[in-house]
Amino acid sequence: MSTTPHFPLEGHPPTSRLRLAEPAPPVSGSGAPKVVAEGVPTAVRPEQQTGDGRHPIAWLTITAPRGATPTVTSICQCGRNLFAAGHHKALALIADHTDHKTRCPLRADQEGAAA
Repeated sequence: MSTTPHFPLEGHPPTSRLRLAEPAPPVSGSGAPKVVAEGVPTAVRPEQQTGDGRHPIAWLTITAPRGATPTVTSICQCGRNLFAAGHHKALALIADHTDHKTRCPLRADQEGAAA
């Protein structure tokens, strides 16, 4: 003695019978959908590169939003951690960071070891 539930939906005609969702039919005869179209190459990850032994030592971060004060941060693994705000100070720190690459003890050891 089940009764059909009545769901008042505006703008939709009343349904006479509710149906349960059915699974979609298989795409091919094997029952599994195709993942890649035929003739399309798949993405293959490159082999793990061994590298040449180099790694970053110093970082220069420049932030210069339009109409705002530019900021610069110079960080090095030797312990250098400098910050500058403003056009003139930022340009000076950028020049100092470039000069630091020639004076850094960590970088000088690497260049000497490679030679």
